[in-house]
Amino acid sequence: MIETGEILQTMRMIQEENFDIRTITLGINLLDCSEPEADRCADRVYDKICYTARNLVHTGEEIEKEFGIPIVNKRISVTPISMIAQGDPVPIARALDRAAREVGVNFLGGYSALMHKGATNADERLLASIPQVLSETNLLCSSVNVASTRAGINMNAVREMGQIIKKTAAMTASSDGLGCAKLVVFANAVEDNPFMAGAFCGVGEPECAINVGVSGPGVVKVALESVKGQPFDVVAETIKRTAFKITRVGQLVAREASRRLNIPFGIVDLSLAPTPARGDSVAHILTEMGLEYAGAPGTTAALALLNDAVKKGGIMASNHVGGLSGAFIPVSEDIGMIEAAAAGALSLEKLEAMTCVCSVGLDMIAIPGETPAETISGIIADEAAIGMINNKTTAVRVIPAVGKKAGDTVEFGGLLGHAPVMPVNSFRNEAFINRGGRIPAPLHSMRN
Repeated sequence: MIETGEILQTMRMIQEENFDIRTITLGINLLDCSEPEADRCADRVYDKICYTARNLVHTGEEIEKEFGIPIVNKRISVTPISMIAQGDPVPIARALDRAAREVGVNFLGGYSALMHKGATNADERLLASIPQVLSETNLLCSSVNVASTRAGINMNAVREMGQIIKKTAAMTASSDGLGCAKLVVFANAVEDNPFMAGAFCGVGEPECAINVGVSGPGVVKVALESVKGQPFDVVAETIKRTAFKITRVGQLVAREASRRLNIPFGIVDLSLAPTPARGDSVAHILTEMGLEYAGAPGTTAALALLNDAVKKGGIMASNHVGGLSGAFIPVSEDIGMIEAAAAGALSLEKLEAMTCVCSVGLDMIAIPGETPAETISGIIADEAAIGMINNKTTAVRVIPAVGKKAGDTVEFGGLLGHAPVMPVNSFRNEAFINRGGRIPAPLHSMRN
């Protein structure tokens, strides 16, 4: 049970420190919807989602009102569509977007392919359709896993994803490449991630499950204001205690949603996910530790401390912690990251170093529209190598801003925010990317 003192602390976190439940995400298994005929498969997908998720949004709103806890998003993740699409996947994509609108969620993830070791014909069809699908739909998110610690890096898929990102940017140029904001390339993708754009319902998941993502960067920053100048072991302990409180609320909401929907509780993802709102920034947690801007020398060490302390504190508050869990560093979605990039304190190379210790990777970064596809593939390959070697999830979500150059600004609005276009290393790498094939798994992957 949550005690009176915890209730009062939670009320303060909500009212003064931008605390919220970032998402309730319903995972739905669609393997039984597969059909040889595309339109028939699309109809089955639509019907199953609409039936299974019919009460999701209403239940989330009820919990929000009764407990006074903001639940910002209600979302759905589904089985990677390349696993059920026996023909053209585009009709299924349209059915997914239509179902998301029907049940009232803000995003639906799972237009995905798992290609870390190789590609099926269905994977290739899905990849080829991504630019069209993301330009035609509003609520659908796409992800592709191109590497894992056990399999290595599929460089054919990496090369292809650079081209797909460029095509998607071109086809959504009127919205500053918004389609690319709904497309993420993974290494070591997890099956129960509730956060978009990378959420999907993995093959090891049950028929359906409730996964909750909590967020509280503002709460952590306020907590650190009380320990100014104190040693880092005090900082770490303060973050741990704060993460415990945040995750307790997430566990409560997850259990309540599970009970009311009569759907099994999956996990709580205790990631610190920022928004463009001031007072809700991961970067400002780092500056509270003593850095002038995120990106200053010491940033990677500060982020490592933050990520570790969040996990240590949160894991004691829930019996099922999963997803990504840690700290996100999306540039356009974090006001502190935006300020750091605009000031020149944060470069793409520094962000890459930070991804070695954060939850995900290079996230929501606008780059010049003229950036070659091979350069984007190189960025993906570097990030995948970090994930593969360190046995962690990494990802790339970059947005080539068509017609814009370094120093310009792109505007997405809402939680996706805005960002300065960041410069990219201009030295060529075509011969490297065009080799294709597979970079072998590291020796330490052989753990049997």
